[in-house]
Amino acid sequence: MNSATVFPTHPTPIPDSRTIGSIGALPSVASSAPGLKHTGAKAAAPQEKEFTPLVRQFLDYLKLERHFSDYTVKSYGADLQQFGQYLAGEIGAGVGNVAPAQKMTAAQVDERKVKCEPTTVREFLTYLYAQNYTKSTTARKLATLRSFYKFLIRRGMVGASPLVTIRTPKQDKRLPKCLDLEQVQKLLDAPGDGDILAGRDRAMLEILYSSGIRVSELVELEMQDLDLVEGVLRVRGKGRKDRLTPIGSQAIKALQKYFEMRSMEPRCNGPYAARVFLNKHGEPLSTRSVRRKLDKYLVQAGLDPGISPHTLRHSFATHLLNNGADLRSVQELLGHQSLSTTQVYTHLTTARMKDAYNSAHPRANSDTIPHPAAQQTNSGGQRPFYPKAI
Repeated sequence: MNSATVFPTHPTPIPDSRTIGSIGALPSVASSAPGLKHTGAKAAAPQEKEFTPLVRQFLDYLKLERHFSDYTVKSYGADLQQFGQYLAGEIGAGVGNVAPAQKMTAAQVDERKVKCEPTTVREFLTYLYAQNYTKSTTARKLATLRSFYKFLIRRGMVGASPLVTIRTPKQDKRLPKCLDLEQVQKLLDAPGDGDILAGRDRAMLEILYSSGIRVSELVELEMQDLDLVEGVLRVRGKGRKDRLTPIGSQAIKALQKYFEMRSMEPRCNGPYAARVFLNKHGEPLSTRSVRRKLDKYLVQAGLDPGISPHTLRHSFATHLLNNGADLRSVQELLGHQSLSTTQVYTHLTTARMKDAYNSAHPRANSDTIPHPAAQQTNSGGQRPFYPKAI
């Protein structure tokens, strides 16, 4: 075996990474290493919660026909479940004087959705405002309801959407947060080099920053999506649109170290062994778990606790642009359908360029440059007159 192996030497024969080839060949690695058996089928998804019949039909449509990610479908489901709870009087003032004690059936809640009026939607928005939901969260919930009622209209279940006259709240324009290189290094070093969980967490953080993938895409990664020889990942993006994205040498090393420890862990030899990142029980990590892990390491690194996994994605894009990458390439790496979505990062790089200009150019800050009148005087000892700028 030569030195470029995906997994280090182990009592069980493990193939050399140079013999693995391109993406799609890695299941053989998983099946040959203890604790990394590949079942030949896609890793099972965690069990889903119960929804009302109409919501269930809509979520199935998003999943099976629109190919939305599990994370997106879950978000839609949570929004519709909250709306249903409001219609049933379980939260807020309720509708139609329904007391919380009068538990409604799923069919009754669906009937209320079908008969929903614009006034009810406005009352729901008032409830969200009273609960201090942000404009962006409220806008997302409205987008969910719009999609839901479009679905019902196409299915002939309602004649018109109750949201036709409802306006989406105008959102404040905010630049995404971004870490500098020193902060990134502190965060990546926070997990340390201890047990398998620390190795897993280091690999996760390295992948998030090295590739710029979403946390929802990270938790869906499977062994067959990795090509550590070429240094690329196959990412299942939004709308089931796959893309290839490169990863750096440090991320590859972190993955190799994690796989070495994982191959000796019996709990990883289960129905979810095809997944790259597992929890201590051998089950797939959730996006919430990744966020909790990040929160812990932010405290350890002494960084802003308001940082999210998406901040690493923002940092990835900004650092690429700062170092000369073109906007189109960054768009492809991020998996953005529209270039306008990627253009938000140009504001960050423009701000950086302005800072560099203001600190380096001798005439950038006119207040700090003495006016000629301040240094010159006429023969009588008086400064000459300079007209004021109009």
